Amino acid sequence: MILSFDIGGSRIRAGLWDGQAMERLGEAETPAGDLDAFVRVIGGFVGPRRPRGLALSVPGVVDPETGAGKVANIPCIDGLPLGPALTERLALPVLVLNDADCFALAEARLGAARGHRNVFGIILGTGVGGGLAIDGRLVTGAGGYAGEWGHGPVIHAPHALPCGCGQVGCLDTIGGARGMERLHHARSGGEALHTRDIVARWRAGEPGATATLELWRDLVAGPLAMVVNTVGATLVPAGGGLSNDHALIGWLDQAVRDRVLRRPPGPLVVPATCGPDAGILGAAQAGELAWPA
Repeated sequence: MILSFDIGGSRIRAGLWDGQAMERLGEAETPAGDLDAFVRVIGGFVGPRRPRGLALSVPGVVDPETGAGKVANIPCIDGLPLGPALTERLALPVLVLNDADCFALAEARLGAARGHRNVFGIILGTGVGGGLAIDGRLVTGAGGYAGEWGHGPVIHAPHALPCGCGQVGCLDTIGGARGMERLHHARSGGEALHTRDIVARWRAGEPGATATLELWRDLVAGPLAMVVNTVGATLVPAGGGLSNDHALIGWLDQAVRDRVLRRPPGPLVVPATCGPDAGILGAAQAGELAWPA
């Protein structure tokens, strides 16, 4: 058995993977500012069980060499080598992984991309994230940054905006839900709309919202097509809030397929299928690879 966790800024979800299926064990509040309380919550789910190990999906970048993570919204584990710290306290092997990586691995092994060799999973949520799985295994890089297609100065004036990573023009600033809102605000001359309203107006054929989404699609599709060409992905599962609108994802898919070198016979960018369990499922799959039965 592998005990896996989806660590969020406000809630921790736990599940027990038996090699075939996930038993959901419930959830608890995330003690974001108290490491001892954080360990107690994790230990509470362990209880008398002796799993092969614990696998955690966290909302931050994890350096595969040092184990240290950048988890800004959970201060008690930010900068901490969380795996070694939990192993010391709970006497169990521990894996800590980025949540977008877990999403990609879940989709590659159990979800929409099952059977595909090269899989690039994307998150279109508040911002932009991603993870790469090849032959059913995660690809990690120096510092834990593999799959981070949301960062790098790829957007140029007049749409280039400062990013939290310190650069200007990152896709993360315009590709997610907040980015779509920024684009609409700038393009419309100051109209402030929530993403759901922009998309609803686009569906209704309203010209202003349609112009915003056409701009958004063009700015996102080009970088995504370049990633597909680079890694040879044959399927791109999409998660995050924007992926819930299947018409929007299908519209983006067509734009990406028009831009890639190898034109696939069918959809390339598709809605993910693992849903809210992607974090704990992907973490469990990483655990299976790390600790074979």
